[in-house]
Amino acid sequence: MAFYPDAAFPGAARTVGSFANLAVACGVRRLVLLADRGADEAERCEQAVRDSGAEWTIVRAGFITQNFSEAFLVELVRAGVVALPVGDVAEPFTDAEDIADVAVAALTENGHAGRIHDVTGPRLLTFADAVGEIARATHREVRYLSVTLEQFVSSLTGRGVPGEYATQLAGLMAEVFDGRRSNVTDTVERVLGRPPRDFAEYAHETAATGVWDAHAGSSGGA
Repeated sequence: MAFYPDAAFPGAARTVGSFANLAVACGVRRLVLLADRGADEAERCEQAVRDSGAEWTIVRAGFITQNFSEAFLVELVRAGVVALPVGDVAEPFTDAEDIADVAVAALTENGHAGRIHDVTGPRLLTFADAVGEIARATHREVRYLSVTLEQFVSSLTGRGVPGEYATQLAGLMAEVFDGRRSNVTDTVERVLGRPPRDFAEYAHETAATGVWDAHAGSSGGA
């Protein structure tokens, strides 16, 4: 189970707890929660699942790699400037496929009950590093720009993103991108028996789809 848009957003724990309790009342015995590494509201979501009475597993993840090819970030990559209020903090960018595979294992296999799987990528990169990987993969000029929280919110709302969502997203970034998540784990290899997917591999495979081409958005591309 996962909360949209993010388990770290205000009110997530209340909704997650209600859903978990309903699931248990309907006979569900095992729950797997996707939570955000290092966020206070996400920790409350975790506790709500523990309190539900189900056999639980927590899968924690930080910044998901695919954010660069989905939602508002794909537009920034296409435009050539990825402006974010995260400074030079290092993040173990985590591939969505790794997260999904760990979650499936926790849901379908024995031995995961009562465990927290802290999922990360194989190495730490700053956002400038990550954007540099994308630039190399696309053979385009794409750069990272550090901005203030206020500038970030303004840029989102200027593109039509609702103000409340933009403010909450900025607040989440201020909370978690302070170095608390700047470490890697061996969870993917331990649970799945294979190494986690590297950001460079993601960048090259995604670039080949054309989603980051400068004309993709205007031509109706993904």
